Amino acid sequence: MNLEQLSIEQLNARVKEAGAFIPTLQAEMKKVIVGQQYLVDRLIIGLLANGHLLLEGVPGLAKTLSVKTLAACLDTTFQRIQFTPDLLPADLIGTQIYNPKEGTFHIKQGPVFANIVLADEVNRAPAKVQSALLEAMQERQVTIGAETFVLPDPFLVMATENPIEQEGTYPLPEAQVDRFMLKCRITYPSITEERAILETMATTQPIATTQPVVKTDTLLQARQVVDRLYVDDKIKDYILHIVFATREPERYQLELGDYLRYGASPRATIYLTIGARAHAFLQGRGYVTPQDVKSIAPDILRHRVMVSYEAEAEELDSDAIIQRILNELPVP
Repeated sequence: MNLEQLSIEQLNARVKEAGAFIPTLQAEMKKVIVGQQYLVDRLIIGLLANGHLLLEGVPGLAKTLSVKTLAACLDTTFQRIQFTPDLLPADLIGTQIYNPKEGTFHIKQGPVFANIVLADEVNRAPAKVQSALLEAMQERQVTIGAETFVLPDPFLVMATENPIEQEGTYPLPEAQVDRFMLKCRITYPSITEERAILETMATTQPIATTQPVVKTDTLLQARQVVDRLYVDDKIKDYILHIVFATREPERYQLELGDYLRYGASPRATIYLTIGARAHAFLQGRGYVTPQDVKSIAPDILRHRVMVSYEAEAEELDSDAIIQRILNELPVP
């Protein structure tokens, strides 16, 4: 039976069946990651939605550890690339190597040929390296010499950046940041969570290790179900209104025109729909609610809404603008 023809009850049953791996995955990650439920959930949503993630936060918040732990829990290949100012595109995608004995070239593939790629401190590499990575993210293929190579499926880039140390960094241009489906801002843990971190991590011994608990086929099947989750026409209109409110706030009687340089692109509409579906799947539902949209909207939109100098003068960032839109727009 086609998933599009299923009733809500049948979709819920399919979601329960296809998402059976999620509690196991979360439990395995919790062996290493204490707290940071928001971060763990967004990593899983990125997996389900086939969308790249940009993680922003001060050092020491387990950004790199969380991505490495997620990769260790999956039966996939993983590569960590430390971005530095002297990194070259060839260090990322690979290069041609000349064999003088045979007088021929052969291809040496770079670390980007993996299912999960951790681009650590992505803003420390120059623009040409960032462009090489972001091209691979968008096209899901790379060209070395005259040959084009398709990247493996699934292919997911999870990048980290530090928002406070700007010396020696190359901030990602807005057009390139738009390639990331989600931009997640990681905050400090609560005092209870940090006490648990103290109890678990304050030791000279190696921390616990995780085992692969999710196979690639399981993940790809879950994505097929995510694509078929029911989105009512009213929810689709709600998504459109949110995106258009970032471009034409006066159309919705929102006094935000002076605070916005430009709004979200059509890519935001697509990602907001896919992200809401993945969020609903994570909650075990076969249909999308307005709360799914509201929950995922800040992560989808914060790097796609550019604020004006007036907003910066009043200490309003894109998160504050998005929250005002979500608070004031009528919810279906």
